[in-house]
Amino acid sequence: MEIFKAQHIEKKYGAFQALNNVSLSVPQGCIYGLLGPNGAGKTTLIRIINQIFAPDSGELLFQGRKMTPNDVLNIGYLPEERGLYRKMKVGEQALYLARLRGLSRAEAHKRLKYWFEKFEMQAWWDKKVEDLSKGMAQKVQFVVTVLHNPSLLIFDEPFSGFDPINATLLRDEILALRDNGATIIFSTHNMSSVEELCDNITLINKANCILEGEVDEIKQRFKSDIYEVGFSGDFNLVKDAMSSKFEILEHKVVKNLNYVRVKMLNRHSGNELLSLILPQVHVTSFTEVYPSMNEIFINMVESSNQNKL
Repeated sequence: MEIFKAQHIEKKYGAFQALNNVSLSVPQGCIYGLLGPNGAGKTTLIRIINQIFAPDSGELLFQGRKMTPNDVLNIGYLPEERGLYRKMKVGEQALYLARLRGLSRAEAHKRLKYWFEKFEMQAWWDKKVEDLSKGMAQKVQFVVTVLHNPSLLIFDEPFSGFDPINATLLRDEILALRDNGATIIFSTHNMSSVEELCDNITLINKANCILEGEVDEIKQRFKSDIYEVGFSGDFNLVKDAMSSKFEILEHKVVKNLNYVRVKMLNRHSGNELLSLILPQVHVTSFTEVYPSMNEIFINMVESSNQNKL
């Protein structure tokens, strides 16, 4: 079941086409990567989902029905550009933002106490936002984003400015939110975070959707019959055994073990590769190599740009 669906979304700013017939479907309970280079249209789409902007055409569906203004109460949005009031005290501002999301003062206090203790932020309550570091302020904004338990969360570059320890803390909380039933739209340029967190992705470039699907299925789709074999023994024996059936792309030695990356030629199989190597050396590992999301991102964007020339 989809929690959110965008169908044929168009948006222009004057003569500039920000989104061109963009559709996406976000399954319930997943982390959904919204990817693209700068200026691709991601922020425009996020603002349309949050009903900051209206699309010129197309339809938004939320929980199976046409989206209404009241649905923003079920959305938590953490923008890339943080929006806390710098002169206000942290606790006062957190309570104010929680009340805007429909929480009573007592319930807001209760939930803030839980999160401030969880993130060890109790000492920040009476500090002004301007006195906090960037990472500390981002923790506060994360808390007020998730405080009202929205069913859909939108995080735009949530790890920006965090040190590795706090980035790991935030990552674990994002995974916990998903495991507890929230759906997350996750916009980032960090492809290692996509590999680690996302179940599905949509890739937008120059206002158009150029790739979408489950991360594992996409990596399967773009694999290129490359295997990595680890072995102990004479590399030349392996090289000779492969003859013309397999192309060696890379060879390295690590702690007295050989590792070769091999590309299949003419639809030969991994089983054939092993059958040639096993009589010659002792095989210690055999792994099919899938392209990284970073490689797929770059190849798809470059191909899309060339097609538009």
